[in-house]
Amino acid sequence: MKLALETWAKWVFYRMNPIKQQAFFVTMSPTHLWSREWNPAREGNCYGEMTPINDNEGYWGTGSDLDTMRMVEKIMNNLGSRVKVINITQLSEYRKDGHPSIYRKFWEAFTEEQLSNPSSYADCIHWCLPGVPDIWNELLFNFL
Repeated sequence: MKLALETWAKWVFYRMNPIKQQAFFVTMSPTHLWSREWNPAREGNCYGEMTPINDNEGYWGTGSDLDTMRMVEKIMNNLGSRVKVINITQLSEYRKDGHPSIYRKFWEAFTEEQLSNPSSYADCIHWCLPGVPDIWNELLFNFL
């Protein structure tokens, strides 16, 4: 990852004219696979979550790789104003309620056993519900 990002950064530095062009780097979206991160008394995932994480300023869940985030920050800082970083990672960490959970179309029908345990097939990786991806777009539009 570091080698790829450094190669991209060199290309941006030497090939882009910051007066005529803009480059954006959007960080990675996190997952919410384990509810024990925001509720230690509960085992599960994002299934049934209806509110964001409110009371934990500076929250980072296990869905974010902090070493990668620090590496991205260092490389992007070296580029100065050539690249605008849209950091959606930590902002999205708070939105455990923003995944489609069991309310998405899957390619194969679920077994009776799966259907009896909805948290076993909840999609806590994708961001398909209104709200979170809309904010990502709003941030981009704000930079433009």
